[in-house]
Amino acid sequence: MTAVQAPARIGPVALFRGFLAGAVIGTTLCAFIVGIILERVPLIIAAVGLPIVYGVLLFLAGMPRRAREAAIVPVVALAKIESVRAGGTETGDVPVDIVLTVAPDGAATYRTEITHGVNLINLSEYRPGRVLVIQYRPDRPWKAKVVERLSPEWERRVAGAVIESAPESSLVSAPPEGCAVSALILLGLVLGAAAVLLVFRAELFGPEARTGSEETQSSTSSSVTTSSSGSATVTVSRSLLGEGELRRVIDSLAQTADVSQVITVVVEDRRLTVVFAPTDALVPRFDLRALAVDRVPALVRRGTTTLDVGTPQTWQVMAVPFGTEVSLRVIVTGPEGSGSVADGG
Repeated sequence: MTAVQAPARIGPVALFRGFLAGAVIGTTLCAFIVGIILERVPLIIAAVGLPIVYGVLLFLAGMPRRAREAAIVPVVALAKIESVRAGGTETGDVPVDIVLTVAPDGAATYRTEITHGVNLINLSEYRPGRVLVIQYRPDRPWKAKVVERLSPEWERRVAGAVIESAPESSLVSAPPEGCAVSALILLGLVLGAAAVLLVFRAELFGPEARTGSEETQSSTSSSVTTSSSGSATVTVSRSLLGEGELRRVIDSLAQTADVSQVITVVVEDRRLTVVFAPTDALVPRFDLRALAVDRVPALVRRGTTTLDVGTPQTWQVMAVPFGTEVSLRVIVTGPEGSGSVADGG
């Protein structure tokens, strides 16, 4: 008869629990971040509530197991201290690692190592050779606990006990978890995060998201400078030939200046220069918001491909009022000179 059972190996239930825990962690973190990015309050609340629900379900699912474990009668046995190693602490209790030779009734002796909290005042009592009374579950002898309050019977047994030291090879310890549980936790974490990204991929990576990002970057990186001579210059970080970029710059300028009285506009790759008409000057003028911005990219492509200036290095489009219309002309400069072409010319 033996009071020590062989350590149980990690079963499929424990492996699945590790995978599920990783999936909950990955889903929670990714959903919380995505909720902040997309400004989805329900998603943020769901991300916060998921680990709470998982914890409650895990507690409920573990109730039958805990009830079975509570019904197991613990083993009470004598044990002799083989060695003591005290750890550091900032409180009155010192964590002490104790190697014991356990002598259960009707079974062979064996060694185990436990950690026991000892008050500094009583530390000298835990010396090698002293006999203690410990208590442990038959299937977990490495989780033994020292019995502090002894009955008269156990006090008599301790007083007359003589325990031979068990060989070091008989040391019993908790079975190693191995890398299977860690690998499944990591796999669950990755799959949980990937599932959230897959559900919200259209909103995170779709054309609307990219357009919104470009608008934000364009508006935050633009700078407008208005001089006393009645001109304004807008410099942006991306090409004005991009889809909708020139229109966004004009609308942004219209919020800070009166663009209804413009006499000349010069469009370059990343710069827009506007000259305003003096208040009392009788000169042709036009509203910048009415400029046919969709004709500018085609005019630039035409000028850079048809004008014989070598490899085009710079270009600029000039817009000036001509009667009731606004005339557009592109000027392209290269190593072999400059040339220009008008829209419709």
